[in-house]
Amino acid sequence: MTAPLLAIATQHDLPPSADSVVIGGGIVGVCAAYWLARAGQKVVLVEKGAVGAEQSSRNWGWCRQQNRDARELPLSTRSLALWEEMAQEIGDSLGFTRCGLLYLSNDAAEIEGWAKWGRFARGEGVETHMLGAAEAAARGAATGQSWLGGVWAPSDGIADPARAAPMIAKGVEKLGGQVVQDCAARGLELEAGRVAGVITEKGTIRTRSVVVAGGAWAASFLYQLGIAFPQASVRASILSVAPGAQGLPDALHTAPVSVTRRADGGYTLAISGRANLDPTPGALMGARHFVPMFARRWRALRPGGAQAWTAGFETRRRWALDRPTPMERVRVLDPRPSASQINLTLRRARALLPALRDVPVQAAWGGYIDSTPDGVPVIDSDIGIPGLVLAAGLSGHGFGIGPGVGHLVADMLLGRQPITEVTQYRLARFERSQWGKVAEF
Repeated sequence: MTAPLLAIATQHDLPPSADSVVIGGGIVGVCAAYWLARAGQKVVLVEKGAVGAEQSSRNWGWCRQQNRDARELPLSTRSLALWEEMAQEIGDSLGFTRCGLLYLSNDAAEIEGWAKWGRFARGEGVETHMLGAAEAAARGAATGQSWLGGVWAPSDGIADPARAAPMIAKGVEKLGGQVVQDCAARGLELEAGRVAGVITEKGTIRTRSVVVAGGAWAASFLYQLGIAFPQASVRASILSVAPGAQGLPDALHTAPVSVTRRADGGYTLAISGRANLDPTPGALMGARHFVPMFARRWRALRPGGAQAWTAGFETRRRWALDRPTPMERVRVLDPRPSASQINLTLRRARALLPALRDVPVQAAWGGYIDSTPDGVPVIDSDIGIPGLVLAAGLSGHGFGIGPGVGHLVADMLLGRQPITEVTQYRLARFERSQWGKVAEF
């Protein structure tokens, strides 16, 4: 069974022109379209499959500042405020709440790492509280065990992955924008070296501004334009259990397993960082960029299979703009989850939280998390083609910071003062060695 997702109806026909076109209907794409439409732009969002159907509905739903890399922290803080703003404007159907995030551990080194981050974050105005053994045991009472310590992040929260992207897309339409599903963008039309239009399977939209927010597909799309974007993906496996468990924290992280309350009262279960590495042409060709990351995280990765290769989202072949592309052959990336990882996750969750022992499994799914070599996204309007903005490589953080990324993209296209510093998100940073650059948290 695939990840739960709210299906929405959108328009079918393309307009002949637009102020801006957003390619990709994940959380970043819909947020970029939202802020552009809110600024009065005539914006069109094109999505090859269904809005929110890939990683934007397959994640935990966490919206956090806690343990963010310093380069992402300001964007994370702004995103939390923007989640609130969007929820108020669109309605409470996004499922956003500042419920607080709880971290528990029996590893002294891990706790010291959290404490080090906390000392830095409090200097940046972030509310984060270290927990001693007694406080950790009290907040983690649902586990029925003692803990060496932990962290309580009261201003962080969660949103609903099944509804957020689709409902923001509906918000785009209410603001006068247009969303077109089942419409793959095949490439760009250029005039004098700058953006002049987007070529889709349904026709061409004339425009001077384009946002590539294609998630795991972004690097292959840019490859067609001669732009190198180092991107690699891992396959995560997640499950949800039905409603019924009582007394659990809304959002809990431990090394063995993490648990998040879903909007229906069930819980999402996952093991942080654990994933399968499915080889792809893009990953192999860009392997030199990712050696530092894989050297750091190899213990959490398991060899994968051929699913990603056959799906074609990291192809390095050129495609014709007048014939179907790999994006039309695979409308939605819906990989099979790892059965062994699903079983391990369930065993760990039931061992950690007795209230889950008799609650049945609701669904299990896989998803491809696209990453950059340093684990920090690329949000850049200077990638070689005037009028083209890249917002991709969210590295498993995209859902929580999606509103901020979308706002930053709109700032770039509209020439406004950006909501955060942008230097750390430049694509050009990958021209340098990535040793020592991998995100710490």
